[in-house]
This record gives sequence, C-alpha cells and structure tokens, in this order.
Amino acid sequence: MRKLLLSLAVLAAAALVGLAAFFVFSAPRHRPASRETVARTPERMARGRYLVEHVLDCNGCHTQRDWSRWGGPMRGARGAGGDCLTGEHGFPGRICGSNITMDRETGIGAWTDGEILRATREGVDREGNALFPLMPYTEYRALSEEDARAVLVYLRTLRPVRQAVAETEIDFPVRLFVKLAPRDLDGPVPEPDRSDPVRYGEYLATISGCKFCHTPVDDRNQPVRGRAFAGGQEFRGPWGTVRSSNLTPHVTGLGERGRESFIGLFRVYNDPAAAVPAPAGRNTVMPWLSLAGMTDDDLGAIYEYLLTVPPIENTVERFPPAPKPAA
Repeated sequence: MRKLLLSLAVLAAAALVGLAAFFVFSAPRHRPASRETVARTPERMARGRYLVEHVLDCNGCHTQRDWSRWGGPMRGARGAGGDCLTGEHGFPGRICGSNITMDRETGIGAWTDGEILRATREGVDREGNALFPLMPYTEYRALSEEDARAVLVYLRTLRPVRQAVAETEIDFPVRLFVKLAPRDLDGPVPEPDRSDPVRYGEYLATISGCKFCHTPVDDRNQPVRGRAFAGGQEFRGPWGTVRSSNLTPHVTGLGERGRESFIGLFRVYNDPAAAVPAPAGRNTVMPWLSLAGMTDDDLGAIYEYLLTVPPIENTVERFPPAPKPAA
C-alpha cells in the first residue's frame, strides 16, 4: 500500500511539473494571422479616424499625457507610446502603452494587416504572445469587420515616430494567467444596426469602454456579475485615484438626466480651454477630451441604450479620501 501511495504521489508531482512547464513555455492559443491586404478607401479612412481619435481613444493609452491638466491632454507624438503603469498603481509589474505608429523598428510598421487585425480583437502580438488585457481587446472583439478594417486603415496613416518604449513586464504568476485571456474570433463580426439607436448604442458602449470601465470588478479583476454599469471601479495611475461613476438609470446614476443634458456633459470638453490645471491626485482617467468629438447621434444612442440597463443603486465617491499618514 505504501508503495502504491508513493507511486501515486510521484505521478501527481510529475503531472503538476508538466502542467507548470506547459503554462511557462506554451504560447496562448491563437490562429494564424490572415494574409489579407485591406483596401485603403476614403470611407474607411474617415471612419477609422473617427473611431481611433474619438470612440476607441487609442491615443489615450498610446500617447504620453499631461496629467497636471484636467483630462490629461496629450503632450507627445500621437501613437508613439504612452505612460507606464506599475506596482505603485496596483498593477502586477510594468504595463506600458506601446508605439503604434508606422515606424518599422519601434512601432508596428513592419506588421502585416492581418497581424494588426488579430492583435486588435484577439489579443496576441505578431509573435503570438498574449497582450495584457489593459489593452481592451476583450471589448474590441465586438468591432465589426468593417470597423476593424477602418481602424487599421487610419493607423496606417500615422506618421512613423522612432521612439522606443519600455517593455511591458508582468509579474509571476500573473504573466501565466494572462495567456488565457486571448481568444480567437468565432467568425466574422456583423455590422451593427445603426437604424436601431438602442442596439447601436449597446455596440458603441462596448467598443468605447463604457462597460469596461463603469462595471465594478472583484479581487481577481473580473466584472462583478449583475453590476454592469453600476460604477465604482477604482483606477490608480499618474492621474491619482478615481472611481468610475454609476451609469445605470437609477437616481444614484443617470437618474433623471435627459438626453441633451447627457450629451452636454461631453460637449463642454470640445473647448481646449477645458483642460484646466487639475488638483494633485484628483484628475480623471475618463477620456472626456476624446469622447467630446463623438457625434450627437452616437452619444444619444449610448444614452438610449443606458436607459435600458437595469437600474442599480450605488452612490460612488469618485475621489476616495487620501490614506492618513502612519502615526
């Protein structure tokens, strides 16, 4: 009996070692990048500019920001690499916004169209390594085929900027679990029905990150079930510490706010003078300055959709009090 137990223990240990080796040395599951070359059309160029600059706010993470001013206006070359978030901000390692300009050495100029499309919606780089899901490819999976290609067409026009960005380094064991985040698309993603404001608003609220940022997460950083758009997710970074607001139609959220009032919240930031000096540690990570460029119809569609989500009571203290110094 003792020999049998010993043999079982040895087999179990070998299985654990094998499983650990698999996680350490294996790449995330991914399919080969497509070999397509996307046609550059004026329509795709215009749509891609609108999506990148205003709806998806790609430059918000991939450009250096001036966090001394409200909303963190951009202060570096667009797309040439953003700020790094570290353990000081609650992240497992160092996460840096990469250079997405067309520089062939420090940017993505050498990437194929298929590799860029795969990274955007499926979460792996050109070598098949998992991207840290702060890059919201889990939300960008919803990008339609045409919108994904429009984004690509516009990115191809970004001026090459030779600017090396610090490598992202994920702490152990998180870097192993990040490999589980990428997923292949199940098939072509259809175009959203723009004639239905609610359905189109749901599409925009997904790809623009409304749900991503305004849903609370648990201690494993997973969205809390049944609390979509209830706010309270905490963000720490060079802007300070801020919590996302409640976007449900409860009185503690959007409440009685009307459509025009909702749109007006964004229109304030059309004026560059809106980026006034921000109190230290009390800035916002909400991309007001980018989203202000969305059309009234698109902002109105998001509003119409938010009215349909379940109302959830949740009063959010946007700026938590600073911790008291140790005695």
